[in-house]
This record gives sequence, C-alpha cells and structure tokens, in this order.
Amino acid sequence: MLKEAILHIPDSNYAFTADGKTVVIRLRTKKGDVVRCTLCYGDRVCPEEPAPVKAKPMRLIGSDSLFDYYECKLTACCTRIFYYFTLEDKGETTYYYSNEFHVSPKCGRTEYYQFAYVRREDAVHVPSWVNSAIIYQIFPDSFATERRHISGKGLRKTDKTGSVCISRNGGTLKGIIENLDYLVTLGANCIYLNPIFSASSYHKYDTTDYFSIDPCFGTEEDLKLLVSECHKNKIRVILDGVFNHCGSHFFAFQDVLANGRASRYADWFYRLEFPVRYETPPNYEAFAYVREMPKLNTGNPEVAEYLCRVGKYWIQTADIDGWRLDVANEINHGFWRRFRETIKAVKPDAFLVGEIWEDASQWLQGDQFDSSMNYGFSVLCRDFFANRSITTEEFDQKLHAMLFRYKTPIAYAQMNLLDSHDVPRFLSVCNGNVKKLRLALFFMMTFLGVPSILYGDEAEIDGVTEEDYRKPMPWENQPEKGKLFQFIQKLIMIRKQHEAMTCGEFRTVPVNEPEVYAFFRKTGKEKLLIVLNNSDTEKTVRIPFEAPETIRRLFPDPKTKDQWKGGEFLSLDAMEGKILQIQ
Repeated sequence: MLKEAILHIPDSNYAFTADGKTVVIRLRTKKGDVVRCTLCYGDRVCPEEPAPVKAKPMRLIGSDSLFDYYECKLTACCTRIFYYFTLEDKGETTYYYSNEFHVSPKCGRTEYYQFAYVRREDAVHVPSWVNSAIIYQIFPDSFATERRHISGKGLRKTDKTGSVCISRNGGTLKGIIENLDYLVTLGANCIYLNPIFSASSYHKYDTTDYFSIDPCFGTEEDLKLLVSECHKNKIRVILDGVFNHCGSHFFAFQDVLANGRASRYADWFYRLEFPVRYETPPNYEAFAYVREMPKLNTGNPEVAEYLCRVGKYWIQTADIDGWRLDVANEINHGFWRRFRETIKAVKPDAFLVGEIWEDASQWLQGDQFDSSMNYGFSVLCRDFFANRSITTEEFDQKLHAMLFRYKTPIAYAQMNLLDSHDVPRFLSVCNGNVKKLRLALFFMMTFLGVPSILYGDEAEIDGVTEEDYRKPMPWENQPEKGKLFQFIQKLIMIRKQHEAMTCGEFRTVPVNEPEVYAFFRKTGKEKLLIVLNNSDTEKTVRIPFEAPETIRRLFPDPKTKDQWKGGEFLSLDAMEGKILQIQ
C-alpha cells in the first residue's frame, strides 16, 4: 500500500455536508492499490465509553491517471461525528486518522477525524434553478439591432458623465428583446450578457459608470424591459460585473489624474506612483498592463462598499438573476465573501459565477461563488473531440480529476463551455468540422454541469482572432432553419425532459472500443446510458452489463441505425452520440 498517495482533508471537498443533513466523506488512494476501504464512524459526544463505532463500506466513485477516489454518504446520522478509515490491500490492513497510519484504532475518540457539527449554514447552497439552466451567452454589440437583423454599423455616443462611448456592430438591448422568441425556440433559459454599463470601448470592460447603461446599447428602461420579458418566457438574466478594474474615465480615476496624491480616491487603486503617468506601460497596476483599465483596490472598505452597492442596485432596479464576475481570481477573497452576502441578502437565489480559468477550489467553498466558468472543460473537449490528442482513457481520467476538485453541488453547477468571447470558436478549433462540434455539444448537454452556448455557435460562427469570434450574428442565414440549430434544440429538449441529465450521478461505463466513450446519468427514478463514437468509422460496441428488459432510444432520429444484438451490442455511426433510456 503506497501510503504517500492516501489523502483526506477534513472540512473540504473531502468532507462536507451537501444539504445540512447528509455528510459526504471522501478518501484518495493510489490507483488500483487498495482492495477495500471502510469508513468507521460514531457520535463524538456519545456518553458511552468507549463510543460505539459503525462501519460502512466506501464506494469507488472514479479514478484519474494516478489516484482512486472513494466516497461514503452518511444520512440521518448523528450531528457530531468522529471517523477513521480502515484500508486493506492484499497483504496489509491499516487504520488512517489524524493524517497518520496506525496498526489499531484504539485511542480516544478525539484523536480521530472530526466533523464537529453538521450545520445547515455550512452546506453548499447553489440556487435550485441552476442545475436545469441552459445558458446562452450574448456579446451585446454583436447580437442584434432589431428582429433578425444587426446593422453592422458602430455608434458613437456621449454618456451622462460626458465620456464618449463607442460600439462596433450596432447591437442593442432592444435587439435582444426583439429576438427572445429565437432563444425560446432554441430552448435557452438563462442569458449571460457581457458588460452593458457605460464604457469607452466596444467590449465595455473599461467601465465609466457602473450605475448607467451604455448609450450605445440603450437605457435602464430597456434593461428592465428585457429582464421582464425574459422572466415572462422563463428565462433568467445574469450580467457581467467588472470589479477588478474600471475604465480610465471612471470618476475616481479622473480625480486621481487631476489631483494626484491629494485625491481622496488615491487609495481606490492599486500601486499608484506619483505623478501618475497615463501611458503605456502605466506606472500603476492595471488589467494586463492596459492603461485604460486601472486596477481597483477592493481591499479598501470604500471601494468594497461602492461595488457591493452596484451589485445590489441592478438586482433591486432591474430584477436581474445574478452576476458573472470578471477576472475574479485577481480580487481578494474577503471582498467576494462580502459581495456574496450582499447579493444573497437581496436575492437568495441569485447565481454568482466567477471567471476563473484554473482550478477554482478556493473560490468555491460555498462562501464566495456558486460556480466558475469551466475553461478546463473546454480544454478537455478541445483535446478529445477537436484535436484527438488524448485517448478516451485519458479524457475520462482528466474529467474525474476535474470533478473531484469540488464538493458535489458545486460540480453540478459548473458553467461548462466550449468557447466564449475570449477564445477561438470551437468550430475553428475543429478546423471547420461540424460533426466534431456536434459531438462536443452532445457531450456538453449530457454531462453534469450547466451547458453554455456562445451566441452564434448554433449558426456555425467560426473565428480564431478576437475580431472574428466576436463577429456579428449571421441573421441573414436564418440560423433557426439550420441543422445545427435543430440539433442543439433537440438536445436541450431531451436534457429538460430527463431529471437524470441535470441532477443524476455520473458513472463511466467501460466498453470494448478505445474510441468510444460511454457513461451513465442516473437517479433513483431513471437511468440513461450515453454512448459517443469519437472516430471516423462505424463501431459496434459491447455494453458490459446484462441487458435490461427495455432499452428505449431517445436520440437521434429513430430512422437511423441503432440495433441491439443479443442484448449486449450497440451499433454507432462515425462521430455520433446516442442516448438510451434503461428501464
């Protein structure tokens, strides 16, 4: 037994309560090393001495390239728990507690691992609607000017501060309102809008005024109407909050430029040097050294209070449903905790998503964000579906490594994406191969987490450079009549119809073909088998379980070939995915 590989961390993604009642305990071991893993537990304040100990087998829930992960759930147990692990391999039994290995578990109960109290306040509370969300991301400048049309003409307007605002393609909030039926038809039920507040640039990540809508996009009344119409159509709306930095025309920075060290806002910004040099590179901290985006000092209580007022204002004023938080990993944790408390006090089911490209564990403990933009998911899909640079086994291992970073409710709330306004379109990553894009979309819609579609992906928008992947929506092509639109529409419909897709557990199914990936999504009520053929040739796959009485095909068209032979084999066409309901 390789003891160096064994890991358990109390009060973490290895030990947590998901709902204030059920306690989830996990343990990591070397892959293939342990024959049996048992959780031994009891009441840490039991009046009996010695305290009675119960034993419960732990289940192997998945593996990555190096480790196996075991899990055990304790439901309706005591509220104060001590616990330890009994580990067995072919020649040894050891007891693991206090981060040490022991030949026997005979000691005082306080020396074992402790779950001090199962508190409902410490449960990870993700808004109940999130698991069923299908996000459609809209870059406002590029989506629509009016119904099924975008002008392609930029605007130049002055906001109420006197600053000049520009756009590039002419998209507006009214344009989104006039095309809500398009989103309803597709099946999206949540819109994520890139920044819409007053700013100098077309992308609006250099905010001038956090309390006003950019005049190129419309007015506050337009936003209110958009949210109201969305809610009538059962669509939620989350806005982009750019709080790491502001624009150079933001009132506080203008005061610093005018008054230097004497400005009352001098401490609103990071690492200012005086005199402040507004040049490239600047002599103050800024986003990516861009002088037009000075970094805000969110550690300053005044700044924190100001930005929390912004977050609260748009929920109270326009009834938005949450925030996507830009460059979240460059802002102090204390601010995010305060921001969460502020937002949740106003709207408890508001959704908070952090833009964090790497492992987001430290932001996803339940006290800051509900979710993060899961760029790791997009990288895995790129490597497996688009480039085929990793094997099916490696894909599965990396998926599990990604999932086990987080407590279960957080894993189910991750904002999964293939592309965004900041990276090349996935169709271009696939070198224009629509079948590869379709298979990646198929996986995203059947995997756990919240699927996110960037505007126009369903219309086969491509692009490698920023100007291209933010290009105008091609309304002239009537995208809703396209095959890809209809494919995504059907996937969304299936996802909405089956609870296992949104909250069912995920388990890999081993198959006999190395280019085929199969997994279950299942709840106590239903069981779905998803099988994907990531190759250019037809495959006949042996499913390694006894065929149940009924296997009903859900997708794709029933006319396509999908024949079970002897109850064990499934035929798949090249680059195709299938969903089967098992009863």
